[in-house]
Amino acid sequence: MLRRWWQEDFNAWLDRVAEYLAHRKGLLPMVGLLLVLLNLLLQPLAGVPVLGPLIRIDLFLHLGVILAILGFLLAWAL
Repeated sequence: MLRRWWQEDFNAWLDRVAEYLAHRKGLLPMVGLLLVLLNLLLQPLAGVPVLGPLIRIDLFLHLGVILAILGFLLAWAL
C-alpha cells in the first residue's frame, strides 16, 4: 500500500517536471553551463576551509557537465 502511494506521487511529480521541461528545452543545458562557469570562478577560493574540498574535486564542473548532457538528451527526446 505504501509503495503504491509513493509511486503515484512520484509519477505525478515526474509528469509535472516533464511538462515543464518540454516547453523550456534549453533550461537544463544553461544551468549546466552556469555550474561550469561557477566552477571556473571559484577556483581562486580553493584554500577556503568550507568550499575548498568541493572546489578541489571540481564538483560543480562535473555536475554541470552531467546536467548539460542530460538536458540535451531530454530536449532531444521531448
